[in-house]
Amino acid sequence: MATMRVLRLVLHGRSRQPVLLLGELDGQRCLPVFLRHPQAEVIAVGPRGERDAPLTQDLLVPVVEGLGRRLDSVEITALTDGVFTAELVFDAGTRIAARPSDALAVAVRDGLPIVVADAILDEVGQPIADLFPPGADAPPGEQLREFREFIADVRPEDFRDPPD
Repeated sequence: MATMRVLRLVLHGRSRQPVLLLGELDGQRCLPVFLRHPQAEVIAVGPRGERDAPLTQDLLVPVVEGLGRRLDSVEITALTDGVFTAELVFDAGTRIAARPSDALAVAVRDGLPIVVADAILDEVGQPIADLFPPGADAPPGEQLREFREFIADVRPEDFRDPPD
């Protein structure tokens, strides 16, 4: 099993379907996961903040904790005929099947580990370097810092066409 991190949420060019790109935390492969639109909107909002208005997905963890249990992680466990299978993994080894898009939305909102079966990465994982130029998979905050540094030194004349 490989622990993953969210690289980016993008729209697939032809289908206009949202795709969550997950990258190995300790590796070089990534995994594209097509999402349903409502869950993609939740993921786009990002991790739950203390002052955020609660979303439907935000209800799960407090209910589980109120029952004296703990949600430990989300696992993408299988890929069958191009369709992922996912499970919510609770303390004491309890597992409950969930749609991958729902499970990933809960994981992102509550900062839970996302784990993917090695067999899936071996079958459809792609090298991050093939999808992103060096540094493009950096966390959004780092990308923003680098962009601000670039903008600080750029001048309008830098974008003029070169003389013939």
